[in-house]
Amino acid sequence: MKSHPVFAMPFAKVYPLYIQKAESKGRTRQEVDEVILWLTGYSPKGLAQQIEQQKDFTAFFAEAPRLNPDAKKITGTVCGVRIEDIEHPLMKKLRWLDKLVDELAKGRPMAKILRQEVPAAAPAKARPGRAAARTSTGRAASSSKKKRGKTR
Repeated sequence: MKSHPVFAMPFAKVYPLYIQKAESKGRTRQEVDEVILWLTGYSPKGLAQQIEQQKDFTAFFAEAPRLNPDAKKITGTVCGVRIEDIEHPLMKKLRWLDKLVDELAKGRPMAKILRQEVPAAAPAKARPGRAAARTSTGRAASSSKKKRGKTR
């Protein structure tokens, strides 16, 4: 793949658009920063310097302290392109960042966006001495019997 025009675009030009997208959906600038820092390994100060110095995407990712190893878990499509099928390393990193911001804007929980293991909820325990019978639909059957009225 030839050098794509977006590679030469300053990250500082796109950053406000990420924030605008997130804020329009009720998320915050801090959350946008959190996903960027998670992906790239930048500190808040390092991210601010990249923005201030108007680094392009090529330099932004080349100078990233440490790409998160869990970034490989970012899958799906961005702009109709399946991330897993992208071969160019820089384009893949760009799409990872786009996908994280998209997930943020869609209201996905931060733990899932950051690909953190979320412990499965423990099944509800029945109270001692009160085992609930289940019907074929999976609903708990009523434990109280209806009183029958006497007919004369």
